[in-house]
Amino acid sequence: MVECCPPCRDSLCTIYNTHNGIFCFVNLGLNAAASLKTAIEAKTEPRRTKIFIGFFEFPIYDCVAVTPHLFVTMPLWIPPIIAFLAGSIPFGLIIAKAKGINIREHGSGNIGATNVLRIVGKPYGIACLILDLLKGLIPAVLGISLFTYAGESNPMTLHALEPYAVELSQTKAQILQILTALAAILGHNYSPWIGFKGGKGIATSGGALIALMPAAVLILIAIWAILFFTTKYVSIASIGAALSLPFLMIFGSWYHDKLANGTWNKPLFVFCIVVALLAVWRHRSNIKALIDGSEHQFSKKNK
Repeated sequence: MVECCPPCRDSLCTIYNTHNGIFCFVNLGLNAAASLKTAIEAKTEPRRTKIFIGFFEFPIYDCVAVTPHLFVTMPLWIPPIIAFLAGSIPFGLIIAKAKGINIREHGSGNIGATNVLRIVGKPYGIACLILDLLKGLIPAVLGISLFTYAGESNPMTLHALEPYAVELSQTKAQILQILTALAAILGHNYSPWIGFKGGKGIATSGGALIALMPAAVLILIAIWAILFFTTKYVSIASIGAALSLPFLMIFGSWYHDKLANGTWNKPLFVFCIVVALLAVWRHRSNIKALIDGSEHQFSKKNK
């Protein structure tokens, strides 16, 4: 059951029930929209609009996007949810299934690009890699474009989404940007479509980092390549690159004098730590295999 507060009493609320949850879309009535427009144009705080679903209360006036012809209200948690669902698409499994192979029953059993390349073939592995990258890149760009703050300048911002962007405080915008990117990675690692199992998140994390830390990605690729070509272990290369991420973030902040003046992106640093820890955790079986000597070096299956 959905109950709207007094400012939304005249609104039309429609609930779509799916097997994944409840999505509630609130269309503000003309009077409510007019009051919001007046408040925004006068640069005053609009009346708080809330939606209640069960015991959960979601304030939505913070996320009002104004276009010349339309008002759009959206809970702040919608982009992370979309990101999680996008990240949860198991492209590796789908690509292998198209070739009549259950990728989870072959090789490492992982649905990531490395196992697809080994078992299904190089073109399919590359396709899986690109799609997994996009699963992280697109949601991260979405978060950057929708959640903005004064003075932000990010080359990855989609100008087409500017009419829908919400200007928040710097910390709040950065946190929501990070949560959106992290949700995509978690969707890949713990896809609900395959029993909350998934890949190791390296490619999807890389896609998110292209949007959040584009300069650092080149260094991470170099670190990954050096470790891979010297050891021939994808796991060592992936873990090493992931663990270097927080240090690269701190170095970049220091190099640009952001540490000294306190303007460095603290939520992004937390994101880097979480991504590094997730990479180590998802590779724990590989770490065990490396210790006991049973980890296999990379080799593509001959077709």
